[in-house]
Amino acid sequence: MTDPEFMDRAEALLRSIELACDRINDESDADIDNQRTGGMITLAFRNGSQIIVNLQKPLHEVWMAARAGGFHYRYDGAQWMDTKGNGEFFANLTQYATQQAGEPLRFEA
Repeated sequence: MTDPEFMDRAEALLRSIELACDRINDESDADIDNQRTGGMITLAFRNGSQIIVNLQKPLHEVWMAARAGGFHYRYDGAQWMDTKGNGEFFANLTQYATQQAGEPLRFEA
């Protein structure tokens, strides 16, 4: 993957997260505060916990830090997959955000 291809896909991923937060906040009482600074998004939950997603441009990876741990994702041609075989980015974000928010949340590409 070229650098411009990575940036196109990575920017689409970050935008999907922002849109999902807007939808979740409109449809529920989850009240996720999302703040984007360049290639990083911080999701802050009511209980003070956070999930941070940031781009690692030189590695062509997206990194996520959550209470569950730190995770690295690479685009496999169809979706963003954990580099250690722990699943797809949006499925994992849904799981970790649900755990941290204490209510069911849904993130998708």
